[in-house]
Amino acid sequence: MNRRQWLKATGGLGAGSVLANWVSLPGLAQERPACSWDASITRLKLRHTWTTTMSSSEYRDTLQVRLSSDGVTGVGEGAPIVRYHENAEDGKKAIASILPLLQTVNPWHFEKTMTDVFRAMPGQFAAKAALDIALMDWAGKKMNVPLYQLLGLDPADTPITTFSIGIDTPEITRQKVREAESFPVLKIKVGLDTDEATIAAVRSVTKKPLRVDANEGWKDKEEAVRKINWLESQGVEFIEQPMPAEMIEETRWVRSRVHLPIIADEAAVSASSIRKLIDAYDGVNVKLDKCGGIQESLRMIYVAKSLGMKTMLGCMVSSSVSVTAAAHLSPLVDYADLDGNLLIANDPYTGVTVQKGKLILPEGPGLGLKPV
Repeated sequence: MNRRQWLKATGGLGAGSVLANWVSLPGLAQERPACSWDASITRLKLRHTWTTTMSSSEYRDTLQVRLSSDGVTGVGEGAPIVRYHENAEDGKKAIASILPLLQTVNPWHFEKTMTDVFRAMPGQFAAKAALDIALMDWAGKKMNVPLYQLLGLDPADTPITTFSIGIDTPEITRQKVREAESFPVLKIKVGLDTDEATIAAVRSVTKKPLRVDANEGWKDKEEAVRKINWLESQGVEFIEQPMPAEMIEETRWVRSRVHLPIIADEAAVSASSIRKLIDAYDGVNVKLDKCGGIQESLRMIYVAKSLGMKTMLGCMVSSSVSVTAAAHLSPLVDYADLDGNLLIANDPYTGVTVQKGKLILPEGPGLGLKPV
């Protein structure tokens, strides 16, 4: 376009006028609107007792965060992970301890804000995730675009999500599998002495592809090889975290003796942790609650991709706030296990939905959540 064509296209406006109109767009303002933050604890009631190798519970407490600024409220959530010695009450106290910092931030500067939060608040990654999600929800709402659009992603590219089956008796396991009839792929929790009985119960009622998560349950590398090779014969597609996170050398040994891909979960906690895993694992499971939110999750995904590793988005038992936030990133990944909101009976919001296993992102601004 030459100067004459440009002047015609802009109606003869000078460059200064065009820039003035451009910077007046919402989302490009540089003002620092006042911020009000609120953190509370929500008790989520489970549809079934949820059991893994790490814990068993009838409910989960999550940390809910609300950021109000310039007439818009962003919502965030973090589900504390017992494995990392976190709980909702401690997360709430940690946020209270940095409230003077949070009240002075510019919410448009969400990357800078979270850098400051990471520096000021040691640990408490679920609390960090809640703050980060609230910031990103706020930004999307202020710009009046869904989060996936803000990130340049196509909602048509979302993957199929698995539905998770926690460890239980064979009878209850079969019941859970029947209730998950609409999901084309299931994720089965293992890692105990009952593994064979669990898989047998699943296979007695379905021939669907399975993905398996051992949650660090196998401490002996010979046992891990035996069980993984047996799982391959049962139609399992891959195995998550077969051995404890610190046993990287042992997992590397196991990987050289099995055919199923091995995905790191508890061993992959941040973008900086991934490079050391490349010879022991084929991919990483990224969780917002584990790494501290949307922005660090994006870094983890891009680092893993740059190293040729598979990528997966997982979640904790949580409401539609955290699960929907993760789902907005899902067009980037190979696999998804985003069903934590489907495991509870009192979800306070609706957000991402599932149709024949495929994640369907909401179209509203920010996370696109609607109160129930």
